[in-house]
Amino acid sequence: MILLVIVATIGVLAYGAFLLDPLNRGDLLPYAMVIVAETILVAHALLSMWTILSSGQNPRDFAYHDAETKLFPRLADGDDTLYLNGEPVLVDVFVTVYGEDLGTVRRTVEAAVAIRGRHRTWILDDGRSDDVRDLAAELGAWYVRRLSSNGAKAGNINHALTLAKGAYFAVFDADFVPKPDFLRETLPFFVNDSIAFVQTPQAYGNLHTVIARGAAYMQTVFYRFIQPGRNRFNAAFCVGTNVVFRRTAIDEIGGIYTDSKSEDVWTALTLHERGWRSIFIPDVLAVGDAPETVEAYSKQQLRWATGGFEILLRHNPLGPKRKLTADQRIQYFVTASFYLTGICPLLLLLVPPLEIYFELRPMNLDLTVWTWALYYAGFYLMQILLAWFAVGSFRWETLTLATVSFPIYVKALANVITGKDVGWHVTGSASTKSPFNYVVPQILFFVFLALTTVVGVWRDAENGVFTLATAWNATNTVILGAFLVAVMRESRHLRQLRERGPVLPAPVDVEPITVVARPLPLEPAAPVGDSAQADSEEPESELLDDANSRRRRRRQLSPTGGRSS
Repeated sequence: MILLVIVATIGVLAYGAFLLDPLNRGDLLPYAMVIVAETILVAHALLSMWTILSSGQNPRDFAYHDAETKLFPRLADGDDTLYLNGEPVLVDVFVTVYGEDLGTVRRTVEAAVAIRGRHRTWILDDGRSDDVRDLAAELGAWYVRRLSSNGAKAGNINHALTLAKGAYFAVFDADFVPKPDFLRETLPFFVNDSIAFVQTPQAYGNLHTVIARGAAYMQTVFYRFIQPGRNRFNAAFCVGTNVVFRRTAIDEIGGIYTDSKSEDVWTALTLHERGWRSIFIPDVLAVGDAPETVEAYSKQQLRWATGGFEILLRHNPLGPKRKLTADQRIQYFVTASFYLTGICPLLLLLVPPLEIYFELRPMNLDLTVWTWALYYAGFYLMQILLAWFAVGSFRWETLTLATVSFPIYVKALANVITGKDVGWHVTGSASTKSPFNYVVPQILFFVFLALTTVVGVWRDAENGVFTLATAWNATNTVILGAFLVAVMRESRHLRQLRERGPVLPAPVDVEPITVVARPLPLEPAAPVGDSAQADSEEPESELLDDANSRRRRRRQLSPTGGRSS
């Protein structure tokens, strides 16, 4: 891997030098478009290589392994209480819910309850579903329903923190199913008092659509190589799920950040500015669902990109007021500006038509196609090889999504500049609206590029020379066409679903009421986080105890002895 990264870095530098050579400059407009786009891409590629080369450090030190061996000191006696520094600790496990399918919620809550180590599992239901409340009683989880949905997911977690009293809390999205050893693998890091949170990767199990595969594989390099490299710079950031926080660290910054739809990155940034440390481990400890539809993918990327641009334009990590180290500034700047790379394809898609229609060329006519191809391959081909090595094969779905997603990122940038609120959408959730509603710009670009390709072929036939511009434009047309074929298949599938039966409605607001539902214990209440303390802090709460919950409580005992208490 290191050798591949070094070769790729050399290819990036050679391509950059080739573009910036004044002798190679063509007409101003297309040349400027290429320089702007490629400068952003080259800069991010180089910084990614630098981070990847720093990813060899193992965050598990002696203190971690020592704490791990002492995590269950009384397990032989049937007591699975977690211990850190010789003291028992209570961990709260939050499952955030907002209208997801009940079967999806069930899988996650069952797995959360079965996590090894004594803990409390909470369902934080902003979808206000009585079915989810009944599910919590059945599975032995605590259930919380808020008065309002202010602050979206971050507000949901902050509200739960007024009820839960654990020294540490884990967060899972409703579609991410944790593995039994989640706490055993993450909690020992907190023996170091400077650690604010431990983050694990997002991995996906629903890779049966083009969109899902493209969205999932797009993140492979990031979670396998980029995030581990950030450990060296204390700049690994939270991704919103599959994470454990130290309660005192979150209390110090006033809770999870609520003024952005990308609360995860903002929270991590605030913690790092306060001097806290973070850890990322590349072990897959939870498996979730990637967005399966164009609508779900578009909403996910719009939310993520909006959060990045908010940091870039409103809280620039390079600004003099930021209390970050030099390495952290660079890493957070890369994070904040990353989605600019998604806008770059828009500029590059327009370059071939400028030559075909107006004879405006980005590079000097004296250059041969083979000279240009050599430098171009040194950059792009090596990036593809690097991704190939990370994923294990070439994934055309990722290349396609990276090329056609520019309308989403342009919209996100415009929203941040104009101050428009994008609203909150759960990753993976979507209606059965036609996917064509979300790809109008891509359709228009496909028609334009297809017609341009026809014009280019006709022009080249008249001149007796097949030009690079025509080949480049035809390639872009094929990529957009492949994406639209996937959209057509999705549309046909959704139409079949509509014909089979009615679609379940999205979450709707009901009469405002705060509900805290808890299962009855199998044994006398433990002294830590007792119900009286929770009741005293929520006098207006309605406590709902299911009549059968004592019998259902037995479901909390996992085959491995893990229990939610």
